[in-house]
This record gives sequence, C-alpha cells and structure tokens, in this order.
Amino acid sequence: MQQVSPANARKVLGVIGTSGSGKTTLLEYLLAQLAAQGLKVNVIKHSHHDLQFEPQHKDSARLRMAGAAEVMVGSPYRYAIIHELRGAPEPTLDEQLARMSPAELTLLEGFKSYAIDKLEVYRVEAGRAPLYPHDERVLAVAADHPRPEGLRDSVTWLDLNQPQQVLAWLLTHLKKNSAAA
Repeated sequence: MQQVSPANARKVLGVIGTSGSGKTTLLEYLLAQLAAQGLKVNVIKHSHHDLQFEPQHKDSARLRMAGAAEVMVGSPYRYAIIHELRGAPEPTLDEQLARMSPAELTLLEGFKSYAIDKLEVYRVEAGRAPLYPHDERVLAVAADHPRPEGLRDSVTWLDLNQPQQVLAWLLTHLKKNSAAA
C-alpha cells in the first residue's frame, strides 16, 4: 500500500470503486452540496490513460510538444498547468497535494492502493468484486443493496440511492478529522 504523509491523510478521502459504480455521479452531488455550505473542496482524479487537454493545433499544445516542461493556460475564468513528465516518474500523492491550493477537504478518485481513508461506491450490477473486504482503510460503503452479513463493524453502510445520507456521513467524518488535527 502506498503511503501519504499523516498531515495530508487527515484532509483527504479516497472515493473508490469499479468503473460504472457511480463514483462521479456521487462526487458531483457531494461537491455541489459541500460548496453550497461554503466549504472549499479540491479533487484529484487519477487516470491510467494519457491525458489530452487541448487540440494539437492550439498554441499551448504546440508549445508543450515543442519541449516546454510546463505550460500554463490562463483566462478570466480558470487556469490550467500542463506538466510533461517526459519519462520522469508519476508524482506521488503528497507531491500532487502540494500543488493544490489549501482546502478543507480533497477528494481523491481512483487512489485505491494508498493508505488513506476511503469511501467505496459499490453496485452489484457492475459485475466486479467489492474492494472493502480486503481494504481496512475503507471506512464506509455507499451501495444500492443491504449490508452483507459478516461485514466488520467498523464499516459504515450507506444507501447509494440516498446521497444525502452519504453527505451526512462525510460531514461527520470531516468534523472528526478536523478535531483530531
């Protein structure tokens, strides 16, 4: 299991699950609700695929392909920094978190192998085995079926079809971790 610094671990929550389980839909709901309450929440989405941010004919892509290590594209509405690894190792989670602005919480999508607190989104219909039986860092599962027999008591079982229940759990989790900091 990959490590993350204790200070960063208190402010992050991994949202894990197999493809098609509903992670992004749940994250959209949670982010909208948390933002409406005035909380600043960042998200880091991990991908195993190459990332394409702009068409190859655009100036920023041309400059990146010409050899720039980083290209920042800015506008009155947002900015993005595209950093080419050019064979260097993928940045660690701590390095990625260090590049983000401060926030009350950073939600991570996809960082299954990291030693961080996790919420698993699970649907039987997705056709894949759940992750929670083999990961002690899964604190809660949002699922569309009842809690299975024999599940360890430390796992909170949430109804994925009641996203406000997931939000309430997340806010309680956030307060508990803020008090511990």
